Amino acid sequence: MQSYTTERKQDRYGIETRGIAPVPADERLDTRWYQLFFIWFSPCMNILGFSSGAAGPAFFSLGVRDSIAIIVTVDLVILGPHNALVLFSGQSLACELWYFGAIIPAILNVFSLEGFLILNCIIGGQTIASLSSQLDDTLGIVILGIISLVILRSLSVDTASSIGGNISTPVIQNMSECLIHRYESVAWIPNVIAFIAMLAVGYPQLRENLSAPVPPATPANIMSFASFLASNIIGWCPMIPDYGVYHSPDASSARIFIYTYLGFFVSNVTGQVLGAAFAAAAPSVPAWNVGFDNSSSVGGLLHSVLLPTGAFGKILTALVALSISSACALPIYTFSNSFMAIATWFAAVPRWVYILLSEGILIPVAIIGAKRFYATFVDVLNIIGYWSSIFSAIILTEHMLFRRASFSEDQYPITIWASYALLPSGIPAVVAFVCACGALVPFMSQAWYVGPVARQGSGDVGVFVGFVVGVITYALARRFEQMLHKKMGKSDPY
Repeated sequence: MQSYTTERKQDRYGIETRGIAPVPADERLDTRWYQLFFIWFSPCMNILGFSSGAAGPAFFSLGVRDSIAIIVTVDLVILGPHNALVLFSGQSLACELWYFGAIIPAILNVFSLEGFLILNCIIGGQTIASLSSQLDDTLGIVILGIISLVILRSLSVDTASSIGGNISTPVIQNMSECLIHRYESVAWIPNVIAFIAMLAVGYPQLRENLSAPVPPATPANIMSFASFLASNIIGWCPMIPDYGVYHSPDASSARIFIYTYLGFFVSNVTGQVLGAAFAAAAPSVPAWNVGFDNSSSVGGLLHSVLLPTGAFGKILTALVALSISSACALPIYTFSNSFMAIATWFAAVPRWVYILLSEGILIPVAIIGAKRFYATFVDVLNIIGYWSSIFSAIILTEHMLFRRASFSEDQYPITIWASYALLPSGIPAVVAFVCACGALVPFMSQAWYVGPVARQGSGDVGVFVGFVVGVITYALARRFEQMLHKKMGKSDPY
């Protein structure tokens, strides 16, 4: 246990002492459960979600009706098991199920979170660049990167010294999370206003041009778009349990699930459907098509739709660009937590250092990625989805089959979360992960690689294959571990 002197030194330098250890029940006192709606509604109700829906017509050559049908279906189905992970708030899942292998999802999550930040920076930079002919994507990305750095730095003040007091108190320890919750509760407002204004201004063109005939959708494009949307959702899975750790567990599981489900569903469906509609109509509306720049600038499309509103439209466009930081706040906060899971000594690094590291990487990479926006967008999200789907499969299988679908203390005792002798070995998780990764490779379809099965016309279904194989292989490997323990006279932890 840390000494008082050590805590005071960490207090002085702004180091958060909680790390990745689970939060005890007596410190989970926040009863504002409605925040679990806004913490996910705000990051998804922005131009990133709009861009995801626009990929249907712009990248996968789908008509607006097919795109909307796929959007609604995928969001309805995938958000079920996806949102179940919010119920694991307060548990240290990677350490409990993977133990020595926890470094695998931790490292992958670091890269995935950086990928999310890069995509957000590209989209926000393009939106800023659309405001003036004197700006280009590169300058817009740099501007947004600097602004986001300032905003995110202010949200990462996990220091007791900034307000005084003992850092060991729950009030101080959850300061950063509290600030993020407050920020996300209002960051969605300019985006909703912008989307309403776009619909009001652009409805006549939408009604006139969306009935234009389009080529029949191919099964490959349908499945690839569905996989892309699923990856967009599943990519949030490793982050979900991080943002309810200080909320009281007294609320029913159903209530917590519904708040989170609606936060994701309402925002995703709204933004994605609007994106699909405007992207499908853009080729028939000259002003929109110029702004869309051959389907490479979603920010330009948004600005071109709002142009008839004059200065009001420019203000809205600028606010939408700046509010992209709402989608950056969560990844950058979890970014440092994932480093702590790689090696505990990373916990001794102030969170602002990770923000600087992330910014130093994402700005140059975003500038390069912006040259081929949708190819970069689809590739990054799909790769995030591949491993995240396997990660989710392992956690859900363990919970349903081996923890009796219960969140009770005897199934998830937080006092032994880092004790090797009292936890599963982690071998089944690693085995399942490796097997699932190998199984999904033939089903991948990326700009840089197309698997043999995908080449036969199935499209990219790697996300779904990874999840199914992850469930099956983890269940078998974990059961074999239990049988081995029994044969050796050892009791299985669960």
